[in-house]
Amino acid sequence: MSTTTPADAACCLPTFQGPLTSEEAEPLAAVFKAVADPVRLRLLSIIEHTENGEACVCDLTEPLDLSQPTVSHHLKILVDAGLLTRTKRGRWAYYAVQRPALDEFGALLRRQRAAAA
Repeated sequence: MSTTTPADAACCLPTFQGPLTSEEAEPLAAVFKAVADPVRLRLLSIIEHTENGEACVCDLTEPLDLSQPTVSHHLKILVDAGLLTRTKRGRWAYYAVQRPALDEFGALLRRQRAAAA
């Protein structure tokens, strides 16, 4: 008779609810690709921790010590992955964290961490 301990059970937790379809895998892969860059992870963190929950691209160049076109490129990747929203106000674009998408991604990472423990 086999007995399992909590540690044994944790290693067997599924990462996904079921096998991913192509339609499910594509956007998830885009999210992983988007956050695989340290600059983009920093951008998410900076924007998420702003006082009003959004940031103008002009406010993001200095903390990263990068040019505006480079920061805009990274922001576009995060928007395309569904992690940020973009609102245009006059000449400036403002970015905000897309909370549900970030929460879903975080939940996936927590399940993965639990499965690896």
